[in-house]
Amino acid sequence: MTENSTIRTIITDDHRIIREGLRSLLERDGEIEVVGEAGNGQELLQLLKHTAADVVLMDVCMPVMDGFEALQHLKKLYPDLGVIVLTMLDSPATLHRLMESGAIGYLLKDTGADELCTAIKLASKGTPFISSGMSMKIVQKAMQPAEAGGTPADSRMLSKREREVLALIAEGYTNVEIAEKLFTSKRTIETHRQNILEKTQAKNTPNLIKYAIQHNLIDLDS
Repeated sequence: MTENSTIRTIITDDHRIIREGLRSLLERDGEIEVVGEAGNGQELLQLLKHTAADVVLMDVCMPVMDGFEALQHLKKLYPDLGVIVLTMLDSPATLHRLMESGAIGYLLKDTGADELCTAIKLASKGTPFISSGMSMKIVQKAMQPAEAGGTPADSRMLSKREREVLALIAEGYTNVEIAEKLFTSKRTIETHRQNILEKTQAKNTPNLIKYAIQHNLIDLDS
């Protein structure tokens, strides 16, 4: 970003209403200019071919190309671009993975307008920023006693709903089918699934099924 210019920002989220809300919020700040919107990582990469930007505000759970994959491309193609992740995923493991992949900021979707604008301004200068809510999660995790036998500390911290989702995944249901069974949205199930992967450190569905069996979340006799 050049001196006395606005911070050129691209919003990337698969929900149009969220993009429009963020645009409206950011454009109230005279230092920030929204120069484009994208619905997923692939659209973002196409947009960047002809739209210069200083900062990208990006969700993680998106169709076609999610935030994790998009970051891999952005790190190679646009190393000076400040990428801020704006997500519902509040796992310290997810934070660590995304920051290692090249994100400079990490915000939860319950963050306030002032904190959001501050993160964008810092990112444009190459300064990392983690939301206050996520910082507290990291402190709480650091204060937890280590698990014996090298078991990940998060692996025993699945919520009741996450255990329900895990059991249905293990039974072979898709995200859409699980959403219907639990009377919620596919997006919510995708978020639960990502949280489960991070907490259990499972790499794929077979690993998740193994975890479910080991923790008696599947009735093998049924």
